Amino acid sequence: MVMLGGATGSLARYVLGTAIMNRLGPRFPVGTFVINVSGSFLIGLLMTLLTERLQPHPNWRFLLVVGFLGGYTTFSSFEWETLSLVKDGGRWLGLFNVVGSVLLGYAAVWLGSIIAAKR
Repeated sequence: MVMLGGATGSLARYVLGTAIMNRLGPRFPVGTFVINVSGSFLIGLLMTLLTERLQPHPNWRFLLVVGFLGGYTTFSSFEWETLSLVKDGGRWLGLFNVVGSVLLGYAAVWLGSIIAAKR
């Protein structure tokens, strides 16, 4: 289940990230930024549903959270791209990437959890 979800999540990350970067250009890593925030939202939503609202088979968590979201989110790519921005003289863009990803990611995980917890 982890392998199946991970392969699917990795493919989704590649397709979405590439599509975003092709549209918006490479100056700022918008693709990774969008994936980190949406991945944070999805983990908040799914973990709340899977642990508080539903009682599914444990394989669903392995497939969706450990596998898919593990392959989909790109934190290591985020770190590398931030370092690249700073090295290329974009220290303010690097700072924006870190602060924006963390704050919006936190807001997204909180929102996903709130939405999933509503009855």
